[in-house]
Amino acid sequence: MMTVKLQIVVGLAILFILAILINMIRRRSLELKYALVWMLVLTALFVFDCAPALLNVVSGFLGIYAPVNMIFFLGFCFSLLIIFSLTVALSRLSNSVRTLDQMVALNEKRLQDLEQEL
Repeated sequence: MMTVKLQIVVGLAILFILAILINMIRRRSLELKYALVWMLVLTALFVFDCAPALLNVVSGFLGIYAPVNMIFFLGFCFSLLIIFSLTVALSRLSNSVRTLDQMVALNEKRLQDLEQEL
């Protein structure tokens, strides 16, 4: 069981990280679509920090024996969610780079053809 002092420290740390995340979005050093997963994770952590009994309820509902194991399970699920969202973003960027590379190659070919005509 977490002490109240530890709950306050963890809650303040989560709010501090959330403030940093929002500041990075505001300064446009982090895009909102990538930050949404992190905001979801931080919100869930904050909820479980504020209501630790909720962790017991959720772990009991899912059939997980100990709430500590529930924390590890949630960490694993959140890690998979973050990895999946980054994989989707990487896939989209890869397709964009391929398209841009083809466009540059076509433009270079056109430029060479125009130079040869002149």
